[in-house]
Amino acid sequence: MTLRQAEGSLRRRGILGAALGIDDRIFVAPAERRMVRAIEAGLEQVEEGLAAELRFGDGLADTTARYLFEAGGKRVRPALTLLTAQLGEGVNPAVVRSAQAVELTHLASLYHDDVMDEADLRRGVPTAHRVWSNSVAILTGDLLFARASAIISSLGDRALELQARTFERLVLGQLHETVGPADGQDPVDHYLSVLADKTGSLITLAGLVGLIFSEAPERYYPAISAFGERIGVAFQLIDDVIDITDAAETTGKAPGTDLRADVPTLPMLLLRRAADDDADARALAERIGSTAAAADDAAFLAAVAQLRAHDVSAATIAEARRWAAEAVAALEPLPAGPVKRALTEFAARVVEREA
Repeated sequence: MTLRQAEGSLRRRGILGAALGIDDRIFVAPAERRMVRAIEAGLEQVEEGLAAELRFGDGLADTTARYLFEAGGKRVRPALTLLTAQLGEGVNPAVVRSAQAVELTHLASLYHDDVMDEADLRRGVPTAHRVWSNSVAILTGDLLFARASAIISSLGDRALELQARTFERLVLGQLHETVGPADGQDPVDHYLSVLADKTGSLITLAGLVGLIFSEAPERYYPAISAFGERIGVAFQLIDDVIDITDAAETTGKAPGTDLRADVPTLPMLLLRRAADDDADARALAERIGSTAAAADDAAFLAAVAQLRAHDVSAATIAEARRWAAEAVAALEPLPAGPVKRALTEFAARVVEREA
């Protein structure tokens, strides 16, 4: 997609569409249009607030903290916060502040993830640890976590506890991913639990703070929690497929980034499972492992292309769709209306995205 095409798409879909992939034109009633405008105005406030929060009064910290923020990002999580707030009294300063805290938490996790995954690109630019160093990237992530916590602490004890528990799950998810499954534990089940912790927990937080600070009915909390957990897993499973695409221009990442770093992904886990009974699958798994560590990029990319064409890629997409369907089913207790419709549409877009 060219820059002009991207700008045209943004004008057609609006800010909310850019964040969640939803075409704003599905909202036609006056009340629905007011909701969309309120969310778009809220997202602009979130963006302005993030720019202000990423100033630390230190030249290096200001530069490193703003690095990935200025590289882009869809702001999926703040958009979800502002959307779920429509189930209550709508966008207010506390909702906006909580959305900023969630996005800062997400941004901080990217700095840490890229170090642990030894990634070279993020959002189309060299990763922070490649530009500076591992230590600078890790400390920048810590700064962002601290700033997110400061924002949340200003919103009360309930928000602070929720943020702390989410942060705990993020760390546990990363720890479990790093050490791998326990003896006798199914690697796929272990991996899905990691995704629920690393991705699902933060999307759940985004939805819940929108409810809490808009004073939405507490009976909606379980539905939004279940939706966030499940759509987070679906989101990451599609990321696993995107990792083996050859469209670095679209994704902002080199093909096979996770495979090179030996980061678990569902296509690779399914390939290893198939290798127990399939000689071709076993040979491909071995080829990916040997070429990932070698200097021969051509051989590695050829192996990645074979993985992309293998049945395990289609199986991963099918699994993502299953999780997305469960996420939509979890919304059943919510009232019919534009919020429920938008969340359902978002779930559909998650499993169709290419970046």
